[in-house]
Amino acid sequence: MRMRKKKHRDERLEACSDLLIYDIEPFKKDITSVFGNGRPLHIELGCGKGKFISETALKNPGIDFLACEKNKDVLVLAVEKVKELGLKNVKFFCGDIITFKDIESKKGCDRIYINFCDPLPKMGKRKQRLTHERFLSIYSKFIRPGGEIFFKTDDPGLFEFSLNSFSDFGLRLRNITFDLLNSGFEGNIMTEYETKFSEMGMPIFRCEAIYENVPVVPKN
Repeated sequence: MRMRKKKHRDERLEACSDLLIYDIEPFKKDITSVFGNGRPLHIELGCGKGKFISETALKNPGIDFLACEKNKDVLVLAVEKVKELGLKNVKFFCGDIITFKDIESKKGCDRIYINFCDPLPKMGKRKQRLTHERFLSIYSKFIRPGGEIFFKTDDPGLFEFSLNSFSDFGLRLRNITFDLLNSGFEGNIMTEYETKFSEMGMPIFRCEAIYENVPVVPKN
């Protein structure tokens, strides 16, 4: 369902401009320079309304978080939430993650979160999935050796695809679960979608994929 344009959206985003990045170019040599303080960097791809990133940042004040979201009508809610909480360890990139293909970072982020991304079930759309090798190659440009992808979805088809994609790309898989809430996994922070799906009794699929000695493979 398409979200309606938020009232005074652009003015509201401008009021939070200190938390927003619209151009990744100045940081392409070193993605961690978004914050420039030498702390670990985690990146969320598609932060939605910001429940996950704000709660995660609150619990981890020693880690910096870059949340990416291209839908401004959703982004404004996330930015305002972080602004209201007074969090200093969160910033937002407003744009498409595909622009990260130009990053040449010598330093990298430690973890990427991909939570409930669009499953894009049509065969012709699979290259647009955030767990496709096309994107895994992009991530390899700025994630450090040993860096992690934490992936969650409610879609079994996307989960199976992603497990195969991670494995084929040479990532090491761990903590795979097909029913997160009943798995005994500790420390899970729910997104808005996850809360809704869990209340409906739907299983949540989760895994972690580790970059270990994976070469950068340029993709067009």
